[in-house]
Amino acid sequence: MANAATYGNEFHPPSIADFFPPVFFEGTPFAFTRINLVQILATVVLITIFLIGTRRMKLVPGRFQSIVEMGLDFVRVNIAHDLLGRKDGDRFLPILTTIFFMVLFMNITGVIPGINIAGTSVIAVPLLLALVSYVTFIYAGLKKGPKNFFKNSLFPTGVPPFLYIIVTPLELLSTFIIRPVTLTLRLLMNMIVGHLMLVLFFSATQFFIFSLGGWWSALGAGTLAFGFAFTLFELLVAFLQAYVFTILTAVYIQLAVAEEH
Repeated sequence: MANAATYGNEFHPPSIADFFPPVFFEGTPFAFTRINLVQILATVVLITIFLIGTRRMKLVPGRFQSIVEMGLDFVRVNIAHDLLGRKDGDRFLPILTTIFFMVLFMNITGVIPGINIAGTSVIAVPLLLALVSYVTFIYAGLKKGPKNFFKNSLFPTGVPPFLYIIVTPLELLSTFIIRPVTLTLRLLMNMIVGHLMLVLFFSATQFFIFSLGGWWSALGAGTLAFGFAFTLFELLVAFLQAYVFTILTAVYIQLAVAEEH
């Protein structure tokens, strides 16, 4: 977790610079930060869970296999099939499942004691996932209608031709530029703000109780309670952001493979 320093009786809140404590190769272009370590750990844990949970699947699943299957069915039934139908849902299920669990696991690291920072709280991961979502959307549209995808996207039917001078730039901006940007920033900002809020609450607790003491400890108890409550809220946010990112990807794919394309 990023640290907020206290000097004497002065409280110094956390800053964005605290997100990048170096682990290896400090001061070099190859500096390896704690966020990089968290991203690798989350990826290894995710791959390990699914390897173990799906390696020797049984007709009557055990507890661990049941949990893994429940997670996979959640994405398959509630996102892929609901939005894309069975055929297209199964077709794009691998990418949707990967996005959901990658975002979820890297978000959850933000509330795990001893780690306390989300792997998605730097722009590289949200941007990469947004680009994957964007490329998948373009691929789905071109696969469905290679001749008409861009035409129907930029020149929607039912619009008077003289309005295309206004509608087409707006469609270009909203469909092909704003979508990946909003996907990236929504996830990134939520995880940064959540991390900073947790650091602020717990750093304030340490400051009130150990630096000031006395009746200030009552305020420290209050900030501690808010910190624990916000931790539970961050767990909800971690899941919701994974769900929103995945479902928006599915919505974009659904729009690309709609019959008019």
